[in-house]
Amino acid sequence: MKRSTLSSSFLNIILVFIESALTLLLRLDPELRKAAYPLAKKSTVVALRLYLPHVQVFATFSYKGVLLDAKLPAGRSEPDVIINAYSIQVLNAITTHDSETTDKLQMRGESAQVQLIKQFIMQLGLGSLIQSVVKKFKGDKSKSKPSDAEMESKKDNYKQRISEQQTQISTLTIKNRELEMTVKELQSKQKTMLITAVVAGIIAIGLLIVLFMN
Repeated sequence: MKRSTLSSSFLNIILVFIESALTLLLRLDPELRKAAYPLAKKSTVVALRLYLPHVQVFATFSYKGVLLDAKLPAGRSEPDVIINAYSIQVLNAITTHDSETTDKLQMRGESAQVQLIKQFIMQLGLGSLIQSVVKKFKGDKSKSKPSDAEMESKKDNYKQRISEQQTQISTLTIKNRELEMTVKELQSKQKTMLITAVVAGIIAIGLLIVLFMN
């Protein structure tokens, strides 16, 4: 009895690690997410029965990831797909991503569901994780260090913007000078009109005085 409890505890620890690895893979690999989406949409439950060692694991696909447990999920009387295989066969299918190797796994269930599981297994694996990490690293690196062509393009854009701004400044300067000249002309005309009005007023006053004196 004690041995069985220890085996169950050890299995639960392994399942936690595998579940975390699957979550990481799903986050990094968009193709794997595409393969898992139709399975998560139907909340597919897969029973994995392994030999050497003899282990039974249930994988439930959901939008949160792939949940692993040693027991069938609550509310389910049976899994959608059952896989019977030796542990080495499953490892080979995951590492090789080969359809022939995956087909050697004994699967029972609805044909459409079985085909989706096969596609998921072929997309799954350490190789996918490494490729995803490398792509992500290259993508981040290329973003942090732009190429020479991108640098030249940015320089040209900056030069073009500076040239456009200088043109706008020159245009505004010319318009400002034109406005200043217009204001001066108006001020000059205003002074002339004022002087003319004063002179006309003085002449009018003089004429009135002459008329009253006569």
